[in-house]
Amino acid sequence: MASEAASIAQGEWHPAGSSRSVPCRLVEDGGRLVVRDDARAELAGGSLSLVEISARVGRIPRRITFPDGSLFETGENDAVDRFLARKGRGRQGIVHWLEQFHPRLIAFVAATILLGVLVYRVALPALVELAVAVTPPIVPQIMSASTLETMDRTVLGPSKLDETIRSQILEGFRRIAAHSQGGEAAYTLNFREGGPVGPNAFALPDGTLILTDELVELAGGDTEMIVGVLAHEIGHVEHEHSLRQIYRAAGIAGLIMLFAGDIGSGAEDVLVQGSGLLALSYSRAAEAEADRHSVALMMRAGFDPTAIARFFELLETKLHDSSDTSIFSTHPGTPERRKAILDLVAAERRD
Repeated sequence: MASEAASIAQGEWHPAGSSRSVPCRLVEDGGRLVVRDDARAELAGGSLSLVEISARVGRIPRRITFPDGSLFETGENDAVDRFLARKGRGRQGIVHWLEQFHPRLIAFVAATILLGVLVYRVALPALVELAVAVTPPIVPQIMSASTLETMDRTVLGPSKLDETIRSQILEGFRRIAAHSQGGEAAYTLNFREGGPVGPNAFALPDGTLILTDELVELAGGDTEMIVGVLAHEIGHVEHEHSLRQIYRAAGIAGLIMLFAGDIGSGAEDVLVQGSGLLALSYSRAAEAEADRHSVALMMRAGFDPTAIARFFELLETKLHDSSDTSIFSTHPGTPERRKAILDLVAAERRD
């Protein structure tokens, strides 16, 4: 019979190969570790050298496995530690030791952050490029169809543009699309009322372009300017900026979940929605590349290559968008983009 002085910890006993749980107490009896139920009957036992005691990891319940395969589980970790200390086996698990030792915990956090930065700066771009390279054509088509359907259902409306204006824009669009890498057949222009999107044009990964009525109204009858904007959007498609942004946004969401673990459904929703918003914007490098593409495409099609520069000037004068570039900007500043285009056109004309 176990004495009270030999009692070690209260817990649950699980027979070998069974999910049955029996309330019990772990005691030391004659140099053996013994599990006894409420009636003090022995359920399992063995010498200390033959039982396996799990290392301590924070508040995770300790597990003691007996030679017959049965398991004793307890949340009284301090009591188990005191018993092991009396037996000269007081060394804690390395994970628990690291968890308690704050300077090393700080080092772990720093190492985790460093690893995250390396993954973000090195591994993620490589994975994005790999994903873009192996993406079959059907995937961008599915993505684009789904995106357009969602936007039509939530923010966009049927276009109210005059048919004559629409035909003029389509004629210019077909001219520049014919000089693109994919040719005219690779692109489809859709007219929509922008609603909350406002004056805008954007491209989906499969070559579907959307032009809002509000942007046409903002252009004030300058069809060539609108064509320049569409040439810019064709640049995004040809350089696969949309697809890269989608993969990058998904990668960032996955990276955060990897390091943060279970962040809860609410935070996960915010993260996924945030990633979706991120996918709608391009990087500064991508915007500059699409601007240059617009200039090249407009020149090949025989249009005025400075047309998109006029669009940026319009943004500055009518929408008062004269923000400068900063390290926090996702886009180059509008004045900077206009100047870069004019400089590029001037250089092209000198050559």
